[in-house]
Amino acid sequence: MQEELQYKKMINTPTKKLVLTLGIPTVISMLITSIYNIADTFFVAGLGKSASSAVGVVFALMAIVQAIGFTFGMGSGSLISSKFGERKNDEAQRYGSSAFYIAIFLGVLLSVFSIIFINPLINLLGATETNRDLVYDYAIYIIIGFPVMIGSFVLNNILRAEGKSKLAMIGLTTGGLLNIALDPLFIITFNMGISGAAVATLISQTVSFLILLAMFVFKKSIITLSIKYLSFKFNTYLDIIKIGLPSLCRQGLASIASICLNRQAGAIGGDAAQSAMSIVSKAFMVIFSISLGVGQGYQPVCGYNYFAKRYDRVKEAMMFTFMCGTVLMTAMSIVFFIFSSSVISFFIDDKEVINIGKMALRYQCISMPFLSLNVICNMTYQSIRSKYKATLLSCCRQGIFFIPLVFILPSLFELTGLELVQALSDFLTFLFTIPFFIHLLKDINKKIKEMDKIEAVID
Repeated sequence: MQEELQYKKMINTPTKKLVLTLGIPTVISMLITSIYNIADTFFVAGLGKSASSAVGVVFALMAIVQAIGFTFGMGSGSLISSKFGERKNDEAQRYGSSAFYIAIFLGVLLSVFSIIFINPLINLLGATETNRDLVYDYAIYIIIGFPVMIGSFVLNNILRAEGKSKLAMIGLTTGGLLNIALDPLFIITFNMGISGAAVATLISQTVSFLILLAMFVFKKSIITLSIKYLSFKFNTYLDIIKIGLPSLCRQGLASIASICLNRQAGAIGGDAAQSAMSIVSKAFMVIFSISLGVGQGYQPVCGYNYFAKRYDRVKEAMMFTFMCGTVLMTAMSIVFFIFSSSVISFFIDDKEVINIGKMALRYQCISMPFLSLNVICNMTYQSIRSKYKATLLSCCRQGIFFIPLVFILPSLFELTGLELVQALSDFLTFLFTIPFFIHLLKDINKKIKEMDKIEAVID
């Protein structure tokens, strides 16, 4: 039986091998996603800094969609891996199907309302007089794709929760590579400008969604997306939302933070500052995707083993993932710090944008290695269903610290303050996470000792 074979694999395979086996495909998926975002930015930047800034403005809207997708995807995913760990397979099936169907329904609703209120929406996002039309041209196609975008997040997370990250990788990387190929075709060959970038994204995300869905239709997955498993109980969706709450807060606050940053950047440095910060955020995601990918490979290992009461394996996997993330983030940060000017100039040939982006990227590179602690701590708490601690930690980086700093620092140091906001927020997040990490280790060590005593009595 597929469920039993996967269970044995998840609780018996050496943890380092298992984390890498699940993490590497996820890292590749994350990198491809980052690269196709970069491709969008690269080709759009060729249309001018107003077009580049327009993509940054719409990115805040996409973060809202990601928040919904990750809420139901990560929420159901954590529940699925823990239920499989407890060998409650029918409950896992119910959470998977329910999360998928409600996510598609919400995606359709969000598309409809966003199209109806698109003009006030783009003003709220921080569009300027010089880029408002470009924001509209880009946003309209992105909005149409909300249902498939949200659905893809859920399907991807369900596959990863089962421990089948290779299948998830196939769907995401195919869509990402297609996006890279279609960008120049629609933007340059078909002369569609910024609309072409959005159409390329819409097509590639639809293809990605269909490939991921095919994994379920052709029974490559353990979860079956069947109407018979669809729950009509409010508590089912409440469970998913509670466990997915850290993702909702993290991505939702990222959207709010992006809006605040766009508004502050537009007020202080106009389209040049908005363009620079948009490019920096895309470059940052290349580095962060590595740590995030390894961490997402770790999550199902943590969920399966914690609820199978294999706490020793949870600790081994957690420490290994933390060390891998820190080393990789440090190495990548050093490279991006040294070549910061080249990284920004790769996207756009504008001296003002390059100067702003170079400094912002360097500041972020200094703080980036510290992020691994928050990532591993947050993901562990979410995997073991400690929702409130996970939610609090997820609110730090682009909420508790970022939002006040994005108003305080620019008012004190103007452009330099704007460049420093994310770096300082990241470092404060690291300091805030330290006591949670220490407490988490103590708690796991305590559970290991308790299991050792029980095993000694049995023997």
